[in-house]
Order: sequence, then C-alpha cells, then structure tokens
Amino acid sequence: MNSNMTQRHLSLREAETKAVELFRAIEEKGLLRSGVTEKQINREIYELAFQMFGIKKYWHKRIVRAGRNTLYPYRENPPDLTVSEGDILFLDFGPIFEDWEADFGRTYVLGDDPIKLKLQSDIALAWAEGKAFFQSQPQITGSELFAFVSGLAAKYGWEFGGTHAGHLIGEFPHEQIQGEEVENYIHPDNNIPMRDPDQNGRPRDWILEIHFIDRQLEIGGFTERLLTVE
Repeated sequence: MNSNMTQRHLSLREAETKAVELFRAIEEKGLLRSGVTEKQINREIYELAFQMFGIKKYWHKRIVRAGRNTLYPYRENPPDLTVSEGDILFLDFGPIFEDWEADFGRTYVLGDDPIKLKLQSDIALAWAEGKAFFQSQPQITGSELFAFVSGLAAKYGWEFGGTHAGHLIGEFPHEQIQGEEVENYIHPDNNIPMRDPDQNGRPRDWILEIHFIDRQLEIGGFTERLLTVE
C-alpha cells in the first residue's frame, strides 16, 4: 500500500473512531430517552458533537428515527415523532472531521422487548457477515454484495429496508464523488468490482449499511460502518 493510500485509510479510520466516541457519549449522557421528539434528540447530538469535536459540517442530513419511522430508508423524510417508552430507534450521522467524512449508524432499544432486541442483534451480526463475505471475494461487485446482504434479511427473519446497502466514502466534499449513479452505491445494478479504482485512478472506499425491517410490527433497525478500511 502506498503512502497516500495509507494516509487516506488512517484518516478515514480516525474519523470513524471519533464518530464512535460521539455515539458512546450520546449513550453515557442519556440523550436517547422517551418523552422527547426525534428533532430534539437530533439538536442535542449536534450540540454535543460541537462541544466534543467542534463539528459544524455534516455531509448528509442527520437522522434520528424512532418507532414506525425506523421503517423508512435514508431518502424519506417522515413526520417528527415523540420517542415512546420501549421504542426502538436508530441514528445515522455523517460528521466531517478535518475534511474527512465519517458515516456511522447504530440501533438502540429502550427497554427489554425481546423482538426489538433480536432485531438490534441481528443487524450487527449481518453486518459482520457482510464484511466477511466482501473480504472473501476479491472481485466482488456492488450488485453481488447487495444480493448477499439483502438475502441475510430473510435468513434472520426480516425484510431488507433499503434500495442499496452502502456507498462510497472519502474526503469532503462528498458530492464530488457521490452522485446518483449506481456505481457509487452497493446497489443491485452496480456490476463494477468494488475494489476497482475510480476513473482518476484513486482508491474507492465503502460504507456497508444494513437496514432490516418488519412492516407488520412497524419496526426497523439500522447500522453502518466502514467496510474497506482495516
């Protein structure tokens, strides 16, 4: 690995490590609780991120979803809900640390509902399976990885909730490399090997997203992390 790629991966990993620290602080400070709205939690997380890291920029909208709103994928904008006792909720944040993007998502359960706790556990297990499958297939395409991880939803007894299973990640501004083309996503129509460089010869690094849902129970769970950086 050349020095530029090494530095790139160090920067991406450092950005994710800081995102993990932020999420740990969110839990420790008890920001995830019932009786407040999703937007209120969102504002409190924004303030905490600024206090901890001086973060003002996010490369995508900040998402806090609870209850039935956890059914909705990223592109939707459901009405603001008040978090209820025993709810399941997930966070999806894309903070920028020193011009490097992080994209980190995690699911939480308020209470001890066994079905919601199973969903929380299953998405974490599925993410690990998805990464292991990616690592085992040197020429894997976006469509092949999407097929594998969406198939895991049925294996665990859920439905896959997203139209894709992840996307490129890199140096801000993200929109320079993250257009609407399926080649930028772990998408059923992306038949390009994921480890191929971009058209300028630069490495492409990826985020893997798992979103499982149950429409009848009106619950969903979501997680995302860096896929290609060790």
